Amino acid sequence: MENPQQGVVTSTLKKNTSTPASDAGKPAKSRLRENIEAVVIAIILALFIRTFVVQAFKIPSGSMKPTLQVGDHILVNKFIYGVKLPFTDTTLIPISQPDREDIIVFEYPVEPDKDFIKRVVGIPGDKVEIKNKQVFVNDKPVDSSYSMHTDGQNLPATVNHRDNFGPVSVPEGAYFVMGDNRDNSYDSRFWGFVEEEAIKGEAFIIYWSWNSEAVGVRWNRIGQILK
Repeated sequence: MENPQQGVVTSTLKKNTSTPASDAGKPAKSRLRENIEAVVIAIILALFIRTFVVQAFKIPSGSMKPTLQVGDHILVNKFIYGVKLPFTDTTLIPISQPDREDIIVFEYPVEPDKDFIKRVVGIPGDKVEIKNKQVFVNDKPVDSSYSMHTDGQNLPATVNHRDNFGPVSVPEGAYFVMGDNRDNSYDSRFWGFVEEEAIKGEAFIIYWSWNSEAVGVRWNRIGQILK
C-alpha cells in the first residue's frame, strides 16, 4: 500500500523561520547561479554513473525465461569488463572478461542501435555444438539447469539451427551467447558471435518487476541477484 504522505519530509528539529545571515544579503542572481551549478553537477554525476558504472534496462521479451521475465527491470554493471571511452566501443582500462554463464547486455550485431541480453555459452577458443537440444562446450555437455525448453519438436539442422547446431569454434575477441528460453531465443545460433567491444556490461540484479498481464508488482523478484 502506498503511503499517502510519500515524499513529505518532516524534521524533528525546531523550525527556524529567520533568514540565515549568510543568505540575507545574497543577490538573487547569486542564488540562481548556485542552483544552476548544483543541477549541472547532478546531471554530470548521473551521466558519469550511467556511462561508466551502472545502467538500468527493462526486459521486453521472454527470450531469457525463466531467469528474466517480461517486465523485469535490471541493473547492469558497466565497470566489470573495463572502462570504455564514452560514445565509442574502445576500452581504455581493461578489468576482466566475460565468462561462461555470465548474463551480458550487448549491441545487437545486426542492428547496433538495439541492446540484447543473453547468457554467455562459449568464450574465445571454445568449441560449441548443439545436439538434440543439448549444448556441448569442448565436447562436454553443459548443465543448463537455469534454461528451459517449451517445444517438444527436435528440428534437424537442415531445417533450423535451433536444436542441432555446429560445431563451431569461438574466435578471439568474440563470444557465443544464447537465451535461457532455448526454444524461443534469437541468438548466436542464428546471427553469429558477439564481439567483445560490443558488450556493455553484466546484468547482476533485478531492482523492479512489473507483471503487465496480472497488473501488479512481482515483489518476490525484487532484489534477486542474477546467476
